[in-house]
Amino acid sequence: MAKNTICVWYNKDAEEAARFYAETFPDSSIGSIHRAPSDFPSGKAGDVIVVNFTVIGIPCIGLNGGPAFQHSEAFSFQISTEDQAETDRYWNAIVGNGGRESECGWCKDKWGVNWQITPRVLTEALAIGGDEGRRAFEAMMTMRKIDVAAIEKARKG
Repeated sequence: MAKNTICVWYNKDAEEAARFYAETFPDSSIGSIHRAPSDFPSGKAGDVIVVNFTVIGIPCIGLNGGPAFQHSEAFSFQISTEDQAETDRYWNAIVGNGGRESECGWCKDKWGVNWQITPRVLTEALAIGGDEGRRAFEAMMTMRKIDVAAIEKARKG
């Protein structure tokens, strides 16, 4: 087990979510699945309680903790993409599987987990700063899914 692992709370669908992530993202997989040894407030003995999984090399634990807590934008997975095709592939997979779009490259999967699908061209422009960074930022602020060509155009002025 990794020394530091991200724990993501799910109502009851951690295994389904982990399978989706493993099918969608490279270097992602499902590890062990643990079942509750006895009844608990939001489930019964034998229900899946913990799923160990990896998302693009990052170890995670999916905890089926019940409906007590909901996800917010205070936590998100940020996925860096190389081009529009990769951006589209991840965005469309998440949104097309019951998720929903948000602003500035953010979307939410059907379990409520937030994702930032962020092309490198955008993060590079923001790191450069100055007028180039400002133009890229202003272009991004008008988008839902990031349009790589529009960011590249904005960077050039």
